[in-house]
Amino acid sequence: MVEALAVASGKGGTGKTTSTLALGMALAEQYDVTVVDADMGMANLLFHAGLADVETTLHDVLVEGGPPVEAAVYDRYGMSVVPCGTSLADFASADPTRLRDVVASLATDTDVILLDSAATLSSRAAVLPIVLADRVVVVLEPTIPSLSDGLKVQEYATSYDTGTAGILFNKVRDDDAIDRIAPKAERYFEGPTLASVPASDTVRAARRAGQPLLAYAPESAAAEAYREAVRGLSVRDGDSAAVADRFRSAVVPESL
Repeated sequence: MVEALAVASGKGGTGKTTSTLALGMALAEQYDVTVVDADMGMANLLFHAGLADVETTLHDVLVEGGPPVEAAVYDRYGMSVVPCGTSLADFASADPTRLRDVVASLATDTDVILLDSAATLSSRAAVLPIVLADRVVVVLEPTIPSLSDGLKVQEYATSYDTGTAGILFNKVRDDDAIDRIAPKAERYFEGPTLASVPASDTVRAARRAGQPLLAYAPESAAAEAYREAVRGLSVRDGDSAAVADRFRSAVVPESL
């Protein structure tokens, strides 16, 4: 079985990478999980996962003649993690369309692929994870502008037959804000509200420590909210070979 889920937001600053790793660790309690940093232009998952010093990254794999993806897969926190590098030169040399073959290769040997997507839908590299995914988890802050940005993600996903697995409210500081925004979200988004993750100094401390939240503070309220999200996220049982073939043949958008 395998399902690819893109974690996306439509804007920066929502805590998308923190959410990707937290969902990954929670899912890894039941499934074989592979997390891919598909934010190729503004990669930072490697810092969150303690992989800043690795030699081979996804950027290397995406260069013509580069190493196989297996060279960029690292076992961390009960997951397989494929980080991107941070060099702009490496990003310029990488061919984002090769991500299709990378995800197809990974699909043959895992249950869940989480694609940490770019913050905006501004390029082919940014939208490709959403095109490749079976479904998308939309990370929102409890504000109208964030809701609007998330709806753009869903609209784009729908145009490529990518479903919505659910929405995740993050950095929640005011329960009243959720009470105002959640009914609007339920009206416009196709998937359920998976959880509301409270704003927390612990989340920031985990980032500074270079650890995923569920490793740094597994008993925190924020960590439990991510586990709640996973309990509401039913992973679909896709045939690995069929899914891999679909990835390889995915249409890469020429322009937005």
